[in-house]
Amino acid sequence: MKKFIIKSMGCKTNQFEGDVIRENLINNGYTETDNLQYADIYILNSCSVTHKSDNEALYLLRNAKHLNKNITTVITGCVAQIEKENLLKENYIDYVIGNDEKLEITKFLDLKSPVSAADIMNLSKFHIIDIPKTSKTRVFLKIQDGCDNRCSYCIIPFARGKSRYADISEVISRIKTCENNGFKEIVLTGIHIGQWGLNDDKSLVDLLFEIEKNCNIRYRLGSLNPLEITDNMLDFLSNSKYFCPHFHLSLQSACNRTLERMNRFYKVEDYLKQIDKINDLFKLPFLGSDIIAGFAGETEDDFNVTVNNLKKSGLTAIHTFPYSIRKGTKAENMDGHLSDKIKNERADIIKEISKEKLNIFLQKNIGTKHQLLVEKHLDKQTGMLKGITENYITVILNNNDRSLMNTIQSVEITEIKNNKVYGNIYH
Repeated sequence: MKKFIIKSMGCKTNQFEGDVIRENLINNGYTETDNLQYADIYILNSCSVTHKSDNEALYLLRNAKHLNKNITTVITGCVAQIEKENLLKENYIDYVIGNDEKLEITKFLDLKSPVSAADIMNLSKFHIIDIPKTSKTRVFLKIQDGCDNRCSYCIIPFARGKSRYADISEVISRIKTCENNGFKEIVLTGIHIGQWGLNDDKSLVDLLFEIEKNCNIRYRLGSLNPLEITDNMLDFLSNSKYFCPHFHLSLQSACNRTLERMNRFYKVEDYLKQIDKINDLFKLPFLGSDIIAGFAGETEDDFNVTVNNLKKSGLTAIHTFPYSIRKGTKAENMDGHLSDKIKNERADIIKEISKEKLNIFLQKNIGTKHQLLVEKHLDKQTGMLKGITENYITVILNNNDRSLMNTIQSVEITEIKNNKVYGNIYH
């Protein structure tokens, strides 16, 4: 019986697909191990959102081969899809499997072909897959794949193909499976979920309406472009029984000049008003965001505009990373590329803004009551139960009654200590 190790990098969609790969292997006679020395096969489900993630993927494969020279190495995911022609030149990579093919990975391993990665731009149909078994409390449900936008910095459309999505009946069926399997929360995920339904003159709100009508499980949404959070969507979500007030906005910059160079078709002032509207409509919503630091041509004045706008925004937290040149994108040939030193310095400044905003948000939550989904695993440091509130706060409970795992409990947040949030169950 062959033993395997799998590592998934990057986004929630990739994490979901990693679980699919794992289950496919187990169902076909493989056994998972965490010991590289005894593994027969090492699978790296890669991410290509930055140059750094590309390098990390190659390092992990190279290291696996170094530690176990007899191991079979497989790279799949976005790096495999984009760089499929070049990867087998590396003597530490044995198989290259594309983003669509990986969902039935054993089928393509059995072919013994070094490369199994068709042109993903030719795919027009969403690849339906069953919900993988998982020990997690919340489950990711992939409803969409691909992206039809062409942001100047981004290579992902070429790794994921055109936007395609599951139809309503398929999504409802899979959510009901989640409910039947005891899950209390789902996260609707994809590469660009705001493009769900567009090819059929539908919108994401149409899907959410059907979910609310047919299902009884709380849910979160993956990352959304600010233009996709319409008044219609906010009106629906603010009256929802099951939506968790947690938004992740794909902003990328808080400077209009930079947004224009990025091919992002919205204005900062518009999404700042939108953020204020969200904060008014929901009780202490969590508003996360993505910001790229040091994009090509970003002047010091541009960066200062971003900093000032982020400071005055109603965001809760900001995920930021230095801009990384992606070969084959429009931005690759732009003027004004910055040094790594400047990009890293700018990212560090934004990280500090994020820390301050998150701390303010958490302080506002002290003394407030929430619905907490208790996780299936204890907090490693305290040995106590932990869970996640509807507004995305991880709370440590002053309790270790394991019978509460995978239940939703009413809690009051009581204090923040050593960067951890604590709370008590109330009745």
